[in-house]
Amino acid sequence: MSIFFDWRSLALGLLLTGAAGFAPASSAKQVPQAVTASQRPGHAAIASANFLATRAGLEVLRKGGNAFDAAVAVAATLSVVEPESSGIGGGFMAVLHRASDGRNVFIDARETAPAAVDPKVYLKPDGSPNRDTALTGPLSAGIPGEPAGLALLAKDYGRLSLQQSLAPAIRIARDGFVPDPRLHGAIVSEQKLLERWPASAAKYLVNGQPPAQGATWRDPDQASTLEALARHGHDGFYRGEVARKLVDAVRAAGGNWTLADLAAYQAKERTPISVDYRGYQVITAPPPSSGGVAIAEILNILSGYDLTKMDASTRVHYVVEAMRRAFRDHNDYLGDPDFVKMPLDMLLSPYYADGLRQSILPDRATPSSMLPRAEPANAGMHTTHFSIIDADGNMAAVTLTVNTTLGSKFVAAGTGVLLNNEMDDFALVPNKPNVYGLLGSKANAPVGGKRMLSSMSPSIVIGPERTLVIGSPGGSTIITQVLEGILHFIDGQDAQQIVAHKRFHHQYLPDVLMTEPQAFDAGTEAALTRMGYSLKQREPWGFMNVVTWDRKTNQLDAASDPRRPSGLGQVQ
Repeated sequence: MSIFFDWRSLALGLLLTGAAGFAPASSAKQVPQAVTASQRPGHAAIASANFLATRAGLEVLRKGGNAFDAAVAVAATLSVVEPESSGIGGGFMAVLHRASDGRNVFIDARETAPAAVDPKVYLKPDGSPNRDTALTGPLSAGIPGEPAGLALLAKDYGRLSLQQSLAPAIRIARDGFVPDPRLHGAIVSEQKLLERWPASAAKYLVNGQPPAQGATWRDPDQASTLEALARHGHDGFYRGEVARKLVDAVRAAGGNWTLADLAAYQAKERTPISVDYRGYQVITAPPPSSGGVAIAEILNILSGYDLTKMDASTRVHYVVEAMRRAFRDHNDYLGDPDFVKMPLDMLLSPYYADGLRQSILPDRATPSSMLPRAEPANAGMHTTHFSIIDADGNMAAVTLTVNTTLGSKFVAAGTGVLLNNEMDDFALVPNKPNVYGLLGSKANAPVGGKRMLSSMSPSIVIGPERTLVIGSPGGSTIITQVLEGILHFIDGQDAQQIVAHKRFHHQYLPDVLMTEPQAFDAGTEAALTRMGYSLKQREPWGFMNVVTWDRKTNQLDAASDPRRPSGLGQVQ
Protein backbone atom coordinates (compact mmCIF):
# COMPACT_ATOMS: atom_id res chain seq x y z
CA MET A 1 0.00 0.00 0.00
CA SER A 2 1.33 3.44 -0.90
CA ILE A 3 1.34 6.09 1.77
CA PHE A 4 0.57 8.72 -0.85
CA PHE A 5 -2.82 7.28 -1.63
CA ASP A 6 -3.51 7.62 2.06
CA TRP A 7 -2.48 11.24 2.45
CA ARG A 8 -4.12 12.33 -0.76
CA SER A 9 -7.39 10.73 0.23
CA LEU A 10 -7.19 12.38 3.63
CA ALA A 11 -6.40 15.75 2.13
CA LEU A 12 -9.17 15.55 -0.45
CA GLY A 13 -11.63 14.42 2.20
CA LEU A 14 -10.81 17.42 4.35
CA LEU A 15 -11.11 19.68 1.36
CA LEU A 16 -14.54 18.37 0.41
CA THR A 17 -16.13 17.76 3.80
CA GLY A 18 -14.23 19.65 6.46
CA ALA A 19 -14.51 23.16 5.11
CA ALA A 20 -17.93 24.37 6.15
CA GLY A 21 -18.81 27.60 4.42
CA PHE A 22 -15.77 27.45 2.13
CA ALA A 23 -16.42 28.38 -1.46
CA PRO A 24 -13.34 27.49 -3.51
CA ALA A 25 -12.17 29.95 -6.11
CA SER A 26 -13.01 29.02 -9.66
CA SER A 27 -9.43 29.58 -10.76
CA ALA A 28 -6.04 30.71 -9.55
CA LYS A 29 -6.99 34.17 -10.80
CA GLN A 30 -9.31 34.60 -7.86
CA VAL A 31 -6.65 34.13 -5.20
CA PRO A 32 -6.59 37.45 -3.28
CA GLN A 33 -4.08 39.92 -4.59
CA ALA A 34 -1.22 41.30 -2.55
CA VAL A 35 -1.37 44.47 -0.56
CA THR A 36 0.43 47.34 -2.22
CA ALA A 37 2.62 50.13 -0.95
CA SER A 38 1.83 53.72 -1.91
CA GLN A 39 5.24 55.23 -1.15
CA ARG A 40 8.12 55.65 -3.61
CA PRO A 41 11.65 54.52 -2.82
CA GLY A 42 13.11 57.50 -4.69
CA HIS A 43 16.04 55.42 -5.94
CA ALA A 44 16.44 52.14 -7.80
CA ALA A 45 18.17 48.78 -7.45
CA ILE A 46 19.05 45.93 -9.80
CA ALA A 47 20.63 42.56 -9.11
CA SER A 48 21.64 40.26 -11.97
CA ALA A 49 24.13 37.51 -12.74
CA ASN A 50 26.45 39.76 -14.76
CA PHE A 51 27.76 43.23 -13.97
CA LEU A 52 27.41 44.34 -17.60
CA ALA A 53 23.70 43.48 -17.54
CA THR A 54 23.13 45.28 -14.23
CA ARG A 55 24.91 48.36 -15.57
CA ALA A 56 22.85 48.22 -18.79
CA GLY A 57 19.66 48.29 -16.73
CA LEU A 58 20.91 51.20 -14.62
CA GLU A 59 21.88 53.08 -17.81
CA VAL A 60 18.33 52.77 -19.11
CA LEU A 61 16.93 53.97 -15.77
CA ARG A 62 19.15 57.06 -15.98
CA LYS A 63 17.68 57.76 -19.43
CA GLY A 64 14.22 58.01 -17.87
CA GLY A 65 13.14 54.41 -18.19
CA ASN A 66 11.25 52.48 -15.55
CA ALA A 67 11.80 49.00 -14.12
CA PHE A 68 10.23 47.38 -17.18
CA ASP A 69 12.47 49.25 -19.64
CA ALA A 70 15.42 48.24 -17.47
CA ALA A 71 14.20 44.63 -17.60
CA VAL A 72 14.41 44.73 -21.41
CA ALA A 73 17.96 46.07 -21.21
CA VAL A 74 19.12 43.53 -18.63
CA ALA A 75 17.54 40.56 -20.45
CA ALA A 76 18.96 41.51 -23.85
CA THR A 77 22.41 42.12 -22.39
CA LEU A 78 22.35 38.73 -20.66
CA SER A 79 21.56 37.22 -24.06
CA VAL A 80 24.89 38.62 -25.26
CA VAL A 81 27.15 38.13 -22.22
CA GLU A 82 25.58 35.07 -20.55
CA PRO A 83 24.36 32.87 -23.44
CA GLU A 84 25.07 29.71 -21.47
CA SER A 85 22.01 30.52 -19.35
CA SER A 86 19.54 32.59 -21.39
CA GLY A 87 19.02 34.47 -24.60
CA ILE A 88 16.67 35.61 -27.32
CA GLY A 89 16.60 32.02 -28.57
CA GLY A 90 14.91 31.01 -25.32
CA GLY A 91 12.14 32.32 -23.09
CA PHE A 92 11.32 33.89 -19.76
CA MET A 93 8.71 34.25 -17.05
CA ALA A 94 8.22 37.43 -15.09
CA VAL A 95 6.18 38.74 -12.20
CA LEU A 96 5.65 42.50 -12.42
CA HIS A 97 4.26 45.02 -9.95
CA ARG A 98 3.11 48.35 -11.40
CA ALA A 99 3.23 51.08 -8.79
CA SER A 100 0.78 53.47 -10.46
CA ASP A 101 -2.23 51.21 -9.93
CA GLY A 102 -0.86 48.39 -7.75
CA ARG A 103 -1.39 45.86 -10.52
CA ASN A 104 0.44 42.54 -10.33
CA VAL A 105 0.82 40.63 -13.59
CA PHE A 106 2.61 37.53 -14.84
CA ILE A 107 4.29 37.65 -18.26
CA ASP A 108 4.48 34.24 -19.91
CA ALA A 109 7.16 34.29 -22.61
CA ARG A 110 7.73 30.54 -22.38
CA GLU A 111 8.71 28.64 -25.51
CA THR A 112 6.15 26.55 -27.43
CA ALA A 113 6.34 23.28 -29.32
CA PRO A 114 6.33 23.62 -33.13
CA ALA A 115 3.12 22.48 -34.82
CA ALA A 116 4.86 19.50 -36.46
CA VAL A 117 6.21 18.11 -33.18
CA ASP A 118 6.41 14.31 -33.25
CA PRO A 119 7.00 12.73 -29.84
CA LYS A 120 8.42 9.64 -31.53
CA VAL A 121 11.60 11.46 -32.58
CA TYR A 122 12.51 11.84 -28.90
CA LEU A 123 12.39 8.09 -28.25
CA LYS A 124 14.92 5.35 -28.73
CA PRO A 125 13.82 2.09 -30.39
CA ASP A 126 13.18 0.60 -26.93
CA GLY A 127 10.79 3.45 -26.06
CA SER A 128 13.10 5.23 -23.61
CA PRO A 129 13.86 8.95 -23.96
CA ASN A 130 16.49 9.87 -26.54
CA ARG A 131 18.41 12.51 -24.61
CA ASP A 132 20.59 13.51 -27.54
CA THR A 133 17.61 14.48 -29.68
CA ALA A 134 15.79 16.06 -26.72
CA LEU A 135 18.76 18.14 -25.61
CA THR A 136 20.91 18.81 -28.68
CA GLY A 137 20.25 20.31 -32.09
CA PRO A 138 17.20 21.91 -33.73
CA LEU A 139 14.68 19.22 -32.73
CA SER A 140 15.35 20.05 -29.08
CA ALA A 141 14.32 23.70 -29.56
CA GLY A 142 10.92 25.19 -28.88
CA ILE A 143 9.74 28.37 -30.59
CA PRO A 144 11.49 31.20 -28.67
CA GLY A 145 9.44 33.49 -26.46
CA GLU A 146 11.94 36.03 -25.15
CA PRO A 147 11.84 38.49 -28.08
CA ALA A 148 8.03 38.63 -27.92
CA GLY A 149 8.17 39.12 -24.16
CA LEU A 150 10.65 42.00 -24.46
CA ALA A 151 8.49 43.68 -27.11
CA LEU A 152 5.43 43.32 -24.86
CA LEU A 153 7.27 44.81 -21.86
CA ALA A 154 8.36 47.83 -23.88
CA LYS A 155 4.99 48.39 -25.57
CA ASP A 156 2.63 47.89 -22.64
CA TYR A 157 4.67 48.74 -19.54
CA GLY A 158 7.75 50.76 -20.46
CA ARG A 159 8.33 54.49 -20.87
CA LEU A 160 11.06 54.29 -23.49
CA SER A 161 11.12 52.89 -27.00
CA LEU A 162 12.34 49.37 -27.60
CA GLN A 163 15.27 50.93 -29.50
CA GLN A 164 16.37 52.86 -26.43
CA SER A 165 16.11 49.87 -24.08
CA LEU A 166 17.93 47.50 -26.45
CA ALA A 167 20.72 49.98 -27.21
CA PRO A 168 23.14 48.84 -24.45
CA ALA A 169 22.94 45.19 -25.50
CA ILE A 170 23.42 46.05 -29.17
CA ARG A 171 26.44 48.22 -28.32
CA ILE A 172 28.05 45.49 -26.19
CA ALA A 173 27.45 42.88 -28.89
CA ARG A 174 29.06 45.08 -31.58
CA ASP A 175 31.91 46.59 -29.54
CA GLY A 176 32.68 43.38 -27.70
CA PHE A 177 33.22 42.23 -24.13
CA VAL A 178 35.49 39.88 -22.23
CA PRO A 179 33.65 36.62 -21.40
CA ASP A 180 33.69 35.73 -17.73
CA PRO A 181 35.22 32.43 -16.58
CA ARG A 182 31.85 30.69 -16.46
CA LEU A 183 31.04 31.41 -20.11
CA HIS A 184 34.56 30.38 -21.12
CA GLY A 185 34.17 27.18 -19.12
CA ALA A 186 30.81 26.46 -20.76
CA ILE A 187 32.37 26.73 -24.22
CA VAL A 188 35.20 24.42 -23.21
CA SER A 189 32.85 21.82 -21.72
CA GLU A 190 30.46 21.86 -24.69
CA GLN A 191 33.06 22.18 -27.47
CA LYS A 192 32.39 18.76 -29.00
CA LEU A 193 28.68 19.49 -29.34
CA LEU A 194 29.27 23.01 -30.69
CA GLU A 195 31.48 21.51 -33.39
CA ARG A 196 28.49 19.63 -34.84
CA TRP A 197 27.09 22.78 -36.50
CA PRO A 198 29.15 25.27 -38.52
CA ALA A 199 27.32 28.37 -37.25
CA SER A 200 27.76 27.28 -33.62
CA ALA A 201 31.45 26.63 -34.14
CA ALA A 202 31.87 29.95 -35.94
CA LYS A 203 30.28 31.86 -33.07
CA TYR A 204 31.88 30.18 -30.09
CA LEU A 205 35.22 28.81 -31.36
CA VAL A 206 38.26 30.59 -32.77
CA ASN A 207 40.15 28.50 -35.31
CA GLY A 208 38.40 25.48 -33.88
CA GLN A 209 39.28 26.24 -30.27
CA PRO A 210 37.60 28.07 -27.38
CA PRO A 211 38.50 31.77 -27.32
CA ALA A 212 41.52 32.73 -25.26
CA GLN A 213 40.78 33.83 -21.72
CA GLY A 214 40.78 37.60 -21.47
CA ALA A 215 40.19 38.12 -25.20
CA THR A 216 37.46 40.48 -26.40
CA TRP A 217 34.51 38.68 -27.98
CA ARG A 218 32.06 40.29 -30.42
CA ASP A 219 28.65 39.06 -31.55
CA PRO A 220 27.74 41.04 -34.70
CA ASP A 221 25.05 38.63 -35.92
CA GLN A 222 23.10 38.82 -32.67
CA ALA A 223 23.55 42.60 -32.71
CA SER A 224 21.86 42.67 -36.13
CA THR A 225 19.00 40.50 -34.89
CA LEU A 226 18.50 42.76 -31.86
CA GLU A 227 18.51 45.77 -34.20
CA ALA A 228 15.73 44.17 -36.25
CA LEU A 229 13.76 43.61 -33.04
CA ALA A 230 14.41 47.24 -32.03
CA ARG A 231 13.19 48.62 -35.39
CA HIS A 232 10.16 46.43 -35.94
CA GLY A 233 9.18 45.18 -32.50
CA HIS A 234 7.61 41.75 -32.30
CA ASP A 235 7.57 41.30 -36.09
CA GLY A 236 11.29 42.03 -36.32
CA PHE A 237 11.94 38.53 -34.95
CA TYR A 238 8.83 36.51 -35.77
CA ARG A 239 8.25 37.70 -39.34
CA GLY A 240 10.45 38.91 -42.15
CA GLU A 241 14.15 38.28 -42.74
CA VAL A 242 15.09 37.07 -39.24
CA ALA A 243 12.21 34.59 -39.20
CA ARG A 244 13.20 33.25 -42.63
CA LYS A 245 16.81 32.78 -41.53
CA LEU A 246 15.72 30.97 -38.38
CA VAL A 247 13.44 28.57 -40.23
CA ASP A 248 15.90 27.94 -43.04
CA ALA A 249 18.68 27.11 -40.57
CA VAL A 250 16.50 24.84 -38.43
CA ARG A 251 15.06 22.91 -41.38
CA ALA A 252 18.44 22.56 -43.09
CA ALA A 253 19.70 20.82 -39.95
CA GLY A 254 16.75 18.42 -39.70
CA GLY A 255 14.36 20.47 -37.60
CA ASN A 256 10.64 21.06 -38.14
CA TRP A 257 9.98 24.76 -37.56
CA THR A 258 7.83 26.72 -40.00
CA LEU A 259 7.25 30.42 -40.61
CA ALA A 260 3.72 29.82 -39.35
CA ASP A 261 5.10 28.61 -36.00
CA LEU A 262 6.97 31.86 -35.54
CA ALA A 263 4.12 34.06 -36.78
CA ALA A 264 1.71 32.39 -34.36
CA TYR A 265 3.80 32.96 -31.25
CA GLN A 266 2.49 35.43 -28.66
CA ALA A 267 3.72 36.28 -25.17
CA LYS A 268 0.80 36.13 -22.75
CA GLU A 269 -0.30 38.00 -19.67
CA ARG A 270 -1.68 35.85 -16.87
CA THR A 271 -2.80 36.49 -13.31
CA PRO A 272 -0.12 35.50 -10.82
CA ILE A 273 -0.72 33.24 -7.86
CA SER A 274 -1.03 35.07 -4.56
CA VAL A 275 -0.78 33.41 -1.15
CA ASP A 276 -0.60 34.82 2.37
CA TYR A 277 2.08 33.48 4.71
CA ARG A 278 2.63 34.94 8.18
CA GLY A 279 1.16 38.28 7.06
CA TYR A 280 3.30 38.49 3.92
CA GLN A 281 1.72 38.39 0.48
CA VAL A 282 3.70 36.12 -1.85
CA ILE A 283 3.05 36.89 -5.52
CA THR A 284 4.43 34.17 -7.74
CA ALA A 285 4.25 32.38 -11.07
CA PRO A 286 1.16 30.44 -12.26
CA PRO A 287 1.27 27.57 -14.80
CA PRO A 288 2.95 26.89 -17.14
CA SER A 289 5.33 27.45 -14.25
CA SER A 290 5.13 24.65 -11.74
CA GLY A 291 7.19 26.67 -9.29
CA GLY A 292 4.57 29.08 -8.03
CA VAL A 293 2.00 26.36 -7.37
CA ALA A 294 4.62 24.32 -5.51
CA ILE A 295 5.78 27.32 -3.46
CA ALA A 296 2.19 28.25 -2.56
CA GLU A 297 1.39 24.65 -1.59
CA ILE A 298 4.52 24.41 0.57
CA LEU A 299 3.79 27.71 2.31
CA ASN A 300 0.20 26.65 2.96
CA ILE A 301 1.47 23.46 4.60
CA LEU A 302 4.08 25.32 6.65
CA SER A 303 1.53 27.88 7.82
CA GLY A 304 0.33 25.29 10.33
CA TYR A 305 3.69 25.30 12.13
CA ASP A 306 5.72 27.91 13.98
CA LEU A 307 9.10 27.32 12.37
CA THR A 308 10.69 30.08 14.44
CA LYS A 309 10.33 28.02 17.62
CA MET A 310 11.86 24.82 16.22
CA ASP A 311 15.42 23.55 16.43
CA ALA A 312 17.30 23.28 13.13
CA SER A 313 16.63 19.60 12.39
CA THR A 314 12.91 19.83 13.16
CA ARG A 315 12.52 22.93 11.00
CA VAL A 316 14.32 21.26 8.08
CA HIS A 317 12.18 18.13 8.56
CA TYR A 318 8.90 19.99 8.18
CA VAL A 319 10.16 22.08 5.26
CA VAL A 320 11.42 18.97 3.43
CA GLU A 321 8.18 17.06 3.98
CA ALA A 322 6.25 20.00 2.55
CA MET A 323 8.64 20.05 -0.44
CA ARG A 324 8.13 16.33 -0.95
CA ARG A 325 4.33 16.61 -1.15
CA ALA A 326 4.35 19.63 -3.42
CA PHE A 327 6.74 18.00 -5.89
CA ARG A 328 4.55 14.90 -5.96
CA ASP A 329 1.61 17.04 -7.07
CA HIS A 330 3.89 18.86 -9.51
CA ASN A 331 4.56 15.53 -11.23
CA ASP A 332 0.92 14.54 -11.54
CA TYR A 333 -1.18 17.56 -12.37
CA LEU A 334 0.54 20.54 -13.96
CA GLY A 335 0.95 21.69 -17.56
CA ASP A 336 0.09 24.50 -20.00
CA PRO A 337 -3.20 26.08 -18.79
CA ASP A 338 -4.27 26.68 -22.41
CA PHE A 339 -4.23 22.92 -23.00
CA VAL A 340 -4.74 21.25 -19.63
CA LYS A 341 -7.41 21.61 -16.95
CA MET A 342 -5.63 21.54 -13.60
CA PRO A 343 -7.10 21.20 -10.10
CA LEU A 344 -5.59 24.50 -8.93
CA ASP A 345 -8.49 25.16 -6.58
CA MET A 346 -7.54 22.00 -4.72
CA LEU A 347 -3.76 22.43 -4.88
CA LEU A 348 -3.90 26.05 -3.65
CA SER A 349 -6.56 25.48 -1.01
CA PRO A 350 -5.56 25.82 2.66
CA TYR A 351 -7.88 22.90 3.38
CA TYR A 352 -5.91 20.68 1.03
CA ALA A 353 -2.77 21.80 2.83
CA ASP A 354 -4.43 20.88 6.14
CA GLY A 355 -4.85 17.33 4.90
CA LEU A 356 -1.28 17.08 3.67
CA ARG A 357 -0.04 18.41 7.00
CA GLN A 358 -1.87 15.62 8.83
CA SER A 359 0.17 13.07 6.91
CA ILE A 360 3.52 14.45 8.20
CA LEU A 361 4.94 12.62 11.19
CA PRO A 362 6.75 14.85 13.70
CA ASP A 363 9.88 12.70 13.95
CA ARG A 364 10.09 10.57 10.82
CA ALA A 365 10.68 11.07 7.11
CA THR A 366 7.94 9.97 4.72
CA PRO A 367 9.30 7.44 2.17
CA SER A 368 8.94 8.46 -1.48
CA SER A 369 8.11 5.01 -2.77
CA MET A 370 5.22 5.53 -5.15
CA LEU A 371 7.16 5.81 -8.42
CA PRO A 372 10.45 4.31 -9.65
CA ARG A 373 13.61 6.02 -8.52
CA ALA A 374 15.43 8.26 -10.93
CA GLU A 375 18.79 9.91 -10.49
CA PRO A 376 18.76 13.50 -11.72
CA ALA A 377 21.60 15.21 -13.45
CA ASN A 378 23.43 17.93 -11.60
CA ALA A 379 20.96 20.79 -11.22
CA GLY A 380 23.73 23.12 -12.28
CA MET A 381 23.55 26.85 -12.87
CA HIS A 382 21.44 26.83 -16.01
CA THR A 383 18.91 29.63 -16.44
CA THR A 384 19.34 33.10 -14.94
CA HIS A 385 17.33 35.62 -12.92
CA PHE A 386 17.35 39.32 -12.21
CA SER A 387 15.38 41.54 -9.84
CA ILE A 388 14.55 45.25 -10.18
CA ILE A 389 12.84 47.95 -8.14
CA ASP A 390 12.81 51.44 -9.64
CA ALA A 391 12.46 54.88 -8.01
CA ASP A 392 8.66 54.84 -8.37
CA GLY A 393 8.26 51.41 -6.78
CA ASN A 394 7.73 49.43 -9.98
CA MET A 395 9.10 45.91 -9.60
CA ALA A 396 10.22 43.16 -11.95
CA ALA A 397 11.21 39.62 -11.05
CA VAL A 398 12.39 37.98 -14.28
CA THR A 399 13.71 34.45 -14.79
CA LEU A 400 15.11 33.57 -18.23
CA THR A 401 16.43 30.37 -19.74
CA VAL A 402 17.63 28.36 -22.71
CA ASN A 403 17.38 25.26 -20.45
CA THR A 404 20.73 23.47 -20.05
CA THR A 405 24.16 25.02 -20.60
CA LEU A 406 24.24 26.76 -24.02
CA GLY A 407 20.79 25.33 -24.72
CA SER A 408 20.63 23.18 -27.86
CA LYS A 409 24.21 24.18 -28.82
CA PHE A 410 22.65 25.08 -32.20
CA VAL A 411 23.09 28.60 -33.60
CA ALA A 412 20.83 29.57 -36.49
CA ALA A 413 23.17 30.75 -39.23
CA GLY A 414 23.06 34.46 -40.02
CA THR A 415 21.16 35.39 -36.85
CA GLY A 416 23.57 34.85 -33.95
CA VAL A 417 20.63 33.25 -32.13
CA LEU A 418 21.51 30.28 -29.93
CA LEU A 419 18.40 28.13 -29.68
CA ASN A 420 17.02 26.62 -26.50
CA ASN A 421 16.59 22.90 -25.76
CA GLU A 422 13.32 23.26 -23.87
CA MET A 423 11.59 20.33 -25.59
CA ASP A 424 13.15 18.17 -22.86
CA ASP A 425 10.96 20.00 -20.34
CA PHE A 426 7.95 18.21 -21.78
CA ALA A 427 7.07 14.79 -20.41
CA LEU A 428 8.38 13.08 -23.53
CA VAL A 429 7.70 9.73 -21.87
CA PRO A 430 5.15 9.94 -19.02
CA ASN A 431 6.61 9.04 -15.61
CA LYS A 432 10.14 8.96 -17.00
CA PRO A 433 12.52 11.63 -15.69
CA ASN A 434 13.82 14.57 -17.70
CA VAL A 435 17.38 15.84 -17.40
CA TYR A 436 16.57 17.28 -13.95
CA GLY A 437 15.10 14.01 -12.68
CA LEU A 438 11.58 15.46 -12.71
CA LEU A 439 8.75 13.13 -13.61
CA GLY A 440 5.78 14.25 -15.66
CA SER A 441 2.35 13.08 -16.75
CA LYS A 442 0.25 13.43 -19.90
CA ALA A 443 -0.65 16.92 -18.67
CA ASN A 444 2.82 17.98 -19.81
CA ALA A 445 2.99 15.91 -23.00
CA PRO A 446 4.25 17.71 -26.16
CA VAL A 447 1.59 19.15 -28.49
CA GLY A 448 2.04 21.73 -31.24
CA GLY A 449 1.71 25.26 -29.83
CA LYS A 450 1.82 24.04 -26.23
CA ARG A 451 4.10 25.55 -23.58
CA MET A 452 6.26 23.12 -21.67
CA LEU A 453 6.14 23.10 -17.88
CA SER A 454 8.87 25.08 -16.13
CA SER A 455 10.34 25.36 -12.65
CA MET A 456 10.98 29.10 -13.07
CA SER A 457 9.61 30.89 -10.01
CA PRO A 458 10.02 34.67 -10.19
CA SER A 459 8.33 36.11 -7.12
CA ILE A 460 7.55 39.31 -5.26
CA VAL A 461 6.84 39.32 -1.51
CA ILE A 462 5.13 42.30 0.14
CA GLY A 463 4.99 42.44 3.91
CA PRO A 464 3.86 45.03 6.43
CA GLU A 465 7.14 46.96 6.21
CA ARG A 466 9.45 45.16 3.76
CA THR A 467 9.32 44.02 0.13
CA LEU A 468 11.34 41.34 -1.67
CA VAL A 469 11.94 40.69 -5.39
CA ILE A 470 13.49 37.25 -5.84
CA GLY A 471 14.29 34.39 -8.20
CA SER A 472 17.08 32.02 -9.17
CA PRO A 473 18.28 29.55 -11.79
CA GLY A 474 18.92 25.92 -10.97
CA GLY A 475 16.51 23.54 -12.76
CA SER A 476 14.18 21.83 -10.30
CA THR A 477 16.06 23.43 -7.38
CA ILE A 478 14.70 26.84 -8.43
CA ILE A 479 11.52 26.10 -6.52
CA THR A 480 13.22 25.22 -3.26
CA GLN A 481 15.80 28.00 -3.54
CA VAL A 482 13.11 30.64 -3.93
CA LEU A 483 11.10 29.06 -1.12
CA GLU A 484 14.09 29.13 1.23
CA GLY A 485 14.88 32.72 0.23
CA ILE A 486 11.30 33.76 1.02
CA LEU A 487 11.48 32.07 4.42
CA HIS A 488 14.78 33.80 5.24
CA PHE A 489 13.33 37.17 4.18
CA ILE A 490 10.25 36.72 6.36
CA ASP A 491 12.56 35.79 9.22
CA GLY A 492 14.05 39.28 8.86
CA GLN A 493 17.27 38.61 6.95
CA ASP A 494 18.77 41.14 4.53
CA ALA A 495 19.57 40.74 0.84
CA GLN A 496 23.17 39.60 1.33
CA GLN A 497 22.16 37.01 3.91
CA ILE A 498 19.37 35.67 1.71
CA VAL A 499 21.55 35.00 -1.34
CA ALA A 500 24.45 33.57 0.68
CA HIS A 501 22.50 30.94 2.65
CA LYS A 502 23.50 27.29 2.22
CA ARG A 503 20.72 25.38 0.45
CA PHE A 504 18.96 22.04 0.61
CA HIS A 505 16.54 20.39 -1.79
CA HIS A 506 14.07 17.51 -2.00
CA GLN A 507 11.87 16.81 -5.04
CA TYR A 508 10.01 13.62 -4.03
CA LEU A 509 12.01 11.39 -6.37
CA PRO A 510 14.77 10.47 -6.00
CA ASP A 511 14.15 10.16 -2.27
CA VAL A 512 17.32 12.05 -1.39
CA LEU A 513 17.85 15.24 0.60
CA MET A 514 20.47 17.14 -1.40
CA THR A 515 22.59 19.64 0.51
CA GLU A 516 25.36 22.11 -0.15
CA PRO A 517 28.58 21.62 1.84
CA GLN A 518 28.16 22.97 5.41
CA ALA A 519 24.44 23.41 4.95
CA PHE A 520 23.89 21.63 8.28
CA ASP A 521 26.05 21.15 11.33
CA ALA A 522 26.97 17.64 12.47
CA GLY A 523 24.19 17.50 15.05
CA THR A 524 21.51 18.45 12.54
CA GLU A 525 22.80 15.93 9.98
CA ALA A 526 22.76 13.18 12.62
CA ALA A 527 19.21 14.07 13.68
CA LEU A 528 17.95 14.07 10.08
CA THR A 529 19.62 10.71 9.45
CA ARG A 530 17.88 9.24 12.51
CA MET A 531 14.57 10.48 11.12
CA GLY A 532 15.16 8.41 8.00
CA TYR A 533 16.57 10.95 5.54
CA SER A 534 19.22 10.00 3.02
CA LEU A 535 21.51 13.04 2.74
CA LYS A 536 23.60 13.59 -0.36
CA GLN A 537 26.06 16.46 -0.53
CA ARG A 538 26.74 18.11 -3.87
CA GLU A 539 28.49 21.20 -5.15
CA PRO A 540 26.87 24.61 -4.52
CA TRP A 541 23.97 25.48 -6.81
CA GLY A 542 21.92 28.46 -7.92
CA PHE A 543 22.70 32.10 -8.66
CA MET A 544 20.03 33.96 -6.76
CA ASN A 545 19.60 37.69 -7.33
CA VAL A 546 17.39 39.69 -4.97
CA VAL A 547 16.36 43.25 -4.25
CA THR A 548 14.78 44.25 -0.96
CA TRP A 549 12.96 47.43 0.06
CA ASP A 550 12.61 48.39 3.69
CA ARG A 551 9.63 50.70 3.43
CA LYS A 552 9.95 51.84 7.06
CA THR A 553 13.42 53.32 6.47
CA ASN A 554 12.90 53.65 2.67
CA GLN A 555 16.14 51.78 2.02
CA LEU A 556 16.81 49.60 -1.00
CA ASP A 557 19.32 46.77 -1.03
CA ALA A 558 20.49 44.58 -3.91
CA ALA A 559 22.52 41.40 -3.72
CA SER A 560 23.88 38.95 -6.26
CA ASP A 561 24.72 35.41 -5.27
CA PRO A 562 28.34 35.03 -4.08
CA ARG A 563 28.42 31.72 -6.00
CA ARG A 564 28.74 33.86 -9.13
CA PRO A 565 31.54 36.45 -8.82
CA SER A 566 30.58 38.22 -12.07
CA GLY A 567 27.11 39.08 -10.73
CA LEU A 568 26.28 42.55 -9.44
CA GLY A 569 23.64 43.96 -7.15
CA GLN A 570 23.65 47.76 -7.15
CA VAL A 571 21.54 50.59 -5.78
CA GLN A 572 21.35 53.81 -7.80
